[in-house]
Amino acid sequence: MQLRYDDVEVSVPATSANLGPGFDCLGLALELRDLVRVRATTGTTEVRVTGEGAGTVPTGEDHLVVRALRIGLEFAGAPQVGVQLTCRNAIPHGRGLGSSAAAVVAGLMAARALVDNDDALSLSSVLHLATEMEGHPDNAAPAIFGGVRVAWMQDGAAHCLPLPAMPNLRATVVVPASELSTSRARHLLPESVPYEDAVHNVARVAMFTQALLHPELLLTATEDRLHQPYRSEVLGESMAVLETLRSRGLPAVISGAGPTVLVFGEIDQVTTAALRAQRWRVWGLDIATHGANARPTTLHGHA
Repeated sequence: MQLRYDDVEVSVPATSANLGPGFDCLGLALELRDLVRVRATTGTTEVRVTGEGAGTVPTGEDHLVVRALRIGLEFAGAPQVGVQLTCRNAIPHGRGLGSSAAAVVAGLMAARALVDNDDALSLSSVLHLATEMEGHPDNAAPAIFGGVRVAWMQDGAAHCLPLPAMPNLRATVVVPASELSTSRARHLLPESVPYEDAVHNVARVAMFTQALLHPELLLTATEDRLHQPYRSEVLGESMAVLETLRSRGLPAVISGAGPTVLVFGEIDQVTTAALRAQRWRVWGLDIATHGANARPTTLHGHA
């Protein structure tokens, strides 16, 4: 398998996982995108990063996009090459908005575009490889396919399906200045939960699948007892914001492992101004109906 192209561009949306009750299985894509350009070369790997993560992420072979690209090329049976990688990052790092999933998907989709052979690296294979790297498919699925997705594992393989949603559905993300590692947040989760809490979340997830079409149900449908309460010790300010917003009737959830808070719908101007005065970033975003987009810019050998 040879490379058909040697210069490709990829855009990947931010994602929010869990969405309240759907721990490790629900996720959505947001119109906040990282832009990545990959050039295949005969030289050594070079990485340039602007925007989020600049100056803190690796700039060589250990960069996450490069690692994913290598895995994608290997899976497709394509040759490994030198890489000139340029990243323009808009997705905040360590905030629960899927920055690592975006990097992984960007690398895999870049490999797919370089090879340009669906039989060698299909979208289902991209989901499989991304899930292997991420550990679970809840962020990877919407990053690849867009929209709101339910994802699950079956016989060691990742699968996903779209959930119908109102076409004008929007979300607001409330992003704190501090980061939180997913591994630290996951470490706080118990090995078992009370039976009634499990039943509660199962009912809310089932309800959530309809609430996207009936927003008046979203406040109840986004209740959670499986993960958010257990992470409160590291999500103090975020949980306080979440509880304040929910007390005002807004369907707010912790985005992924946090600490970002995601709200379905808009936040009033007074609340927005108060949050921004406390150094929170507040962005209103469309749900991204399309996931990662990769396009070649040159034929191989014609850079």
